[in-house]
Amino acid sequence: MKISIILGHPTPGSFNHAIATTARALIEAAGHTVWFHDLHAEHFNPVPGANEYVKGSSPPPELARHCEELLQADGFIIVHPNYWSQPPAILKGWVDRVIRQGLAYRFVPDGKGGGKPQGLLNARHALVIVTANTPEAVEIGHLGDPLESLWKKAIFGLCGVPCERLTFTPVIASTAEQRQRWLEAVSARVKILFT
Repeated sequence: MKISIILGHPTPGSFNHAIATTARALIEAAGHTVWFHDLHAEHFNPVPGANEYVKGSSPPPELARHCEELLQADGFIIVHPNYWSQPPAILKGWVDRVIRQGLAYRFVPDGKGGGKPQGLLNARHALVIVTANTPEAVEIGHLGDPLESLWKKAIFGLCGVPCERLTFTPVIASTAEQRQRWLEAVSARVKILFT
């Protein structure tokens, strides 16, 4: 299997880094290929160029590797903190620039005069792991769980990839023991989905 891990946290040594490292180690230990992208460490540019989305244009050269991996991946693991019920800007920019129309999905006629999305990715599964400080009951009950809709429906759903999410909160008040239990939950899910 080939698994793409995308990390969208700015601080080296963060709990997000521990999550991504845990997932990477498990997948590599199982003999699978891991493409690991720490977007901040790589200085990924989240801002598209002026002509990047012109019909018929190809992705810019700096995105070529990301786009190739997107098409070849058997699975995705996305790790990020919750910023205002959204992924951080660098990760949102990665989505905007890499998960592109014509590459990851396309629109086909819906028979009613409009279009409907058709997923083009071959991945079997996506796992999105989010850390937050907002209590989950507030995120779901008061805010309507925006990240659930974004990742499962708007992004991976559009591309035809089944997606699930793990959320760990509140990180700010968590103990070392709690974080260890969360890493064990990550390990358990990664083993089931990707090893």
